[in-house]
Amino acid sequence: MAEKLFNRMIGLGSTMLFFGAFGNQMMFTVDGGERAVVYNKFSGVKKTIYGEGLHFMLPVVEKPTIFQVRLRPTVINSHTGTKDLQTVNISLRLLFRPNEEYLVHILKTLGEHYENVVLPSIGNEVLKAIVAQYNAEQLLTQRDKVSADIREGLTARAREFNIFLDDVSITHLNFGREFARAIEEKQVAQQEAERSKFIVMRNEEEKRAEIIRAEGTAEAATLISKAFTEGGDGIIEFRRIQAAEHIAKQLADKQGVTYIPGGNGNLLNIPISPQ
Repeated sequence: MAEKLFNRMIGLGSTMLFFGAFGNQMMFTVDGGERAVVYNKFSGVKKTIYGEGLHFMLPVVEKPTIFQVRLRPTVINSHTGTKDLQTVNISLRLLFRPNEEYLVHILKTLGEHYENVVLPSIGNEVLKAIVAQYNAEQLLTQRDKVSADIREGLTARAREFNIFLDDVSITHLNFGREFARAIEEKQVAQQEAERSKFIVMRNEEEKRAEIIRAEGTAEAATLISKAFTEGGDGIIEFRRIQAAEHIAKQLADKQGVTYIPGGNGNLLNIPISPQ
């Protein structure tokens, strides 16, 4: 009886020792937003895709590879040329995830870090192809269309590798120094052209004003000449009376000035000697 109990204790101890040594190697956990593919040293990559939860595996023989199936961001930088041979630096932000149904194929062909293998390569390929269709100015004025073309081309290209792209956006667009200098020179030239146009228009207006003034002076001279012809000395006498009235008004408004009318006498009875 004691011998049987001793053997049971030995068996239980051996079992506990075995699970203690290999327990962690017999199980693996798949968290939320993850999937797992198991590699077997004898049969290769298993076709089963493991979902969330706790799973068993053969220790030493099998090894799980955990894939993130939730959306993840990455940035692709590209240095390329435009249609008019301008240098441009473009940065793209991608939101990607793998096609869960093809995780086994992805692990076999691309490996665990498939995004580092595929996305930079196809990103530069598509960017160079799309940007080369536009000149530098169009990249600025038609940015939405350029972004849409890049998104369409890159999404289709990534799908060939069983990768889904949920968003593609241009985050940075920068040109070389030569283009920046050309833009600055163009702006200066446009400002000079506008200034020259304004000067020409001002000169034209001044010429037009001079012509109008000259026409007015000529018309006034014509009217005066006509008045002399028709009125004779009457117009001269009228002008003389107007001038006398103006002078008399100015003298009357000044203090200390006394107006003495001409003739043989005056208000002060001052004798006037004959000349």
